[in-house]
Amino acid sequence: MSGIQSLNHAAYRCRDSEATRQFYEDFLGLPLVEAFEIGATLTGRETGVLHSFYQLEDGSCIAFFDDPTRPFDFRDQHDFDLHLALTVSEQKLQEMFAAGKAAGIETRGISDHGFIHSIYFRDPNGYVVELAANTGQGLSGPETARRQLDAWQRKKIRQD
Repeated sequence: MSGIQSLNHAAYRCRDSEATRQFYEDFLGLPLVEAFEIGATLTGRETGVLHSFYQLEDGSCIAFFDDPTRPFDFRDQHDFDLHLALTVSEQKLQEMFAAGKAAGIETRGISDHGFIHSIYFRDPNGYVVELAANTGQGLSGPETARRQLDAWQRKKIRQD
């Protein structure tokens, strides 16, 4: 075992803390549980950043840094480049699909990936947020996954 127990938080940049809060708290229902300003780094560099945290039911968080002083290349991310997937029930998946459409939020799906059904939203920062409902099929497991990865690597080498 690795000794790594769970995800504490994953952190991303945001364009605007309030627009981000509206999406994650008001739309997705994740409560804002912590926010603090960082005025200086541990190396003594002055900064002006807000760090905010939205909590999932298991206690883990999605966090954001709002730093108006440092440039950041915000752009609409492609699903294959960067996305955040959150587990929901099948019923919640259906409800959120309808809610996203009704709210005018970019909403895609429902995709059947075998072990999960997924829908996709774009948050105010350009990130893709996936809601995934387990189908009960389960994951393929380490041996099958490793065979798939090895086959992919061989295929890539032939294409180079």
